[in-house]
Amino acid sequence: MEEKRKHPRTEIDEPAYVSSGGSVMPCVVRNISREGAAIDVDNPAFVPQHFRLVMAKDPSVVHECRVAWIQKNRIGLTFMEIADTVAEPPAS
Repeated sequence: MEEKRKHPRTEIDEPAYVSSGGSVMPCVVRNISREGAAIDVDNPAFVPQHFRLVMAKDPSVVHECRVAWIQKNRIGLTFMEIADTVAEPPAS
């Protein structure tokens, strides 16, 4: 299969949470890169198109995501650009 990703993904096996609209669902991050990830969930039907992925080991690591693809219980994610990650100009 031809690799189409711009950034290579790192294989991991870390617990995380799908968070949206006050609801939280456990998942497992199977691989991750600068631009996206693949997660496994119990029921992909309950995962919204846009959500926050919160890493269980470090809850300060949060990614705004959108679903790119679904295959059985695995979901491919694309990380969205977050405005507060843009460097602000230095104060004069």
